[in-house]
Amino acid sequence: MKIVLEKLTKTFPGRGRKARNDVTAVDNFSCEIPDGELIALLGPSGCGKSTTLNLLCGLEQPTSGKIFFGDEDITDLPPELRGVGMVFQNYALYPHLTVKQNILFPLENLKRKDRPSREEMMKRAMETARLVQIEELMERKPRELSGGQQQRVAIARALVKMPRVLLLDEPLSNLDARLRLQTREEIRKIQKETGITTVFVTHDQDEAMSISDRIAVMRSGVLMQMGKPQEVYDNPSNLFVAKFLGTPPINVFEGRVREGLLYIGEEAVLSVAGTTDQDVWVGIRPEGFILKEDGPMTCELKRVEVMGRDISIISANKACTGQTLRSIIDAEMKVDTSSSQVHFALKPGKVFLFHRETEERISF
Repeated sequence: MKIVLEKLTKTFPGRGRKARNDVTAVDNFSCEIPDGELIALLGPSGCGKSTTLNLLCGLEQPTSGKIFFGDEDITDLPPELRGVGMVFQNYALYPHLTVKQNILFPLENLKRKDRPSREEMMKRAMETARLVQIEELMERKPRELSGGQQQRVAIARALVKMPRVLLLDEPLSNLDARLRLQTREEIRKIQKETGITTVFVTHDQDEAMSISDRIAVMRSGVLMQMGKPQEVYDNPSNLFVAKFLGTPPINVFEGRVREGLLYIGEEAVLSVAGTTDQDVWVGIRPEGFILKEDGPMTCELKRVEVMGRDISIISANKACTGQTLRSIIDAEMKVDTSSSQVHFALKPGKVFLFHRETEERISF
């Protein structure tokens, strides 16, 4: 099911004496989600991700704008008629019901004309339980399950009614690191097997990058950039996107362009022929540094961290906006730890320039 959002806006009224101004949680949001894809809404807390999800499922009504499922305008359609499955952050399982009863609940509450037979409901419940690998837990209560098992029950309950769209609101945030990794792989597998268009909300860029067909990066209710994960990482449209994506994060410097050369501090570090003379922000990915004795960029060596297949060089530069910068190089390279300085050349494809005022990307 293709999803289209047209200029979607949601404004909440201000509350209290100190917050009388209205708050715009989603601001003129427009995008198209192709049929059968998994898209991640990615951004920091308070950026409007969950509000966008609530607008999709009908828990919130937009202040303005339209929502289409395929060619159908569902903007004013009640939640129960939209054909969506929702998995909440805290799972929201019914504690007094067994796993089987939790999964059956959406089917049992369908209108009589839409309700399957008891045999069909049981068949669908078991098929869905097998899909998420919890068929042996059907008689247990939620309190008898681990966090990961509860999360699978919540997914099964959302899938059993065969929704047109599956919505996941930070479903992995309550799991430990190892279980998060395992479960996100299972979510991707389930999504591929079912082919259901899925919207996955997360603030964790590693999750978004690893399982999504596309990511939509949000900030203060505004869509900053949308595209395939690697494309967005390699070609950020602005400084916010560049800083939000990447582990370790991008290194940011104060720089300037003069006569076709990029200067960081007093050193000309890269040719940027054709770029207008101006002051810029310079973003360099950690993997964008080349250790080189006669490299044009000089940094003060702080320490070296051996990461196994990689070496992480921690250094400092007066033009860097952070206290230190991190460079990742191949483990086969030798770093002279007795020296107080380290020299780098730069990979042009890993260096980004941004306008000093607007923070928009400058091509070179």
